[in-house]
Parts: sequence; structure tokens; C-alpha cells
Amino acid sequence: MAENKSSTIIVTCPCCDATLTVDPALSAVLDHKLPPKPQVTVQLKDAVNFVKGEASRRDEQYQKIAEAEKNKSKVLEAKFQELFKKRKKSRLRNRSRILTWTSFYSLKPSPRFEIAVP
Repeated sequence: MAENKSSTIIVTCPCCDATLTVDPALSAVLDHKLPPKPQVTVQLKDAVNFVKGEASRRDEQYQKIAEAEKNKSKVLEAKFQELFKKRKKSRLRNRSRILTWTSFYSLKPSPRFEIAVP
């Protein structure tokens, strides 16, 4: 069989830039060539600068966290005092609704919730 070069179609894949050689008469891919991979060249100087940058960012983040921890007790104390004031005001307003342990135990259960023991 004589091979006719003009009957093949060369197609470039838009996704991966691979080159496909297709024979329409046979409805088959005859050749598939992957594109050359770009070489990753990282200079040693760039790597050192990256590591130094990471160290400085890590130190900055640590300082932020340490500062937040120093103020955490003050913030919690302020929140507690504010909630304590609100609770004190609402307690004075709703004095009649507050149940004490003695009043709770003096309540009798409703008859519809009683369980009949055989």
C-alpha cells in the first residue's frame, strides 16, 4: 500500500498544544506528539529571597497573633461587664418571672403529665 502524505491532517490541540496526525480515510490518529514541557528554572537567589520573605511574613503573623492574645483578656472582660449590666437590668425588670429553687420544687406537676403506675 502506498502511503499518501497529503491525505493526513495535522491538528493542534487547543487545550494541551499537542500535535495530532489524523488519517481521515482510516478515521484514526496516526501520531500524537506532546508539546515540550517548559523547563522550570529557579535560580538559587530567587529561592533564598523567597525563604527570607516567608520568614518575615511568618514573623509578622506571629506578632499579630501575640498582640491579639495580649488584648484578649481585656476584650473578654469588657464583654462580660457589658453582658453583666444587661442581665442586671433585665433581672430588675423581670423580677416577678424569676424562679428560685424553693419555688421550683414547690410547684406541682400538671395532671396530664402524670404517669399511671399499674
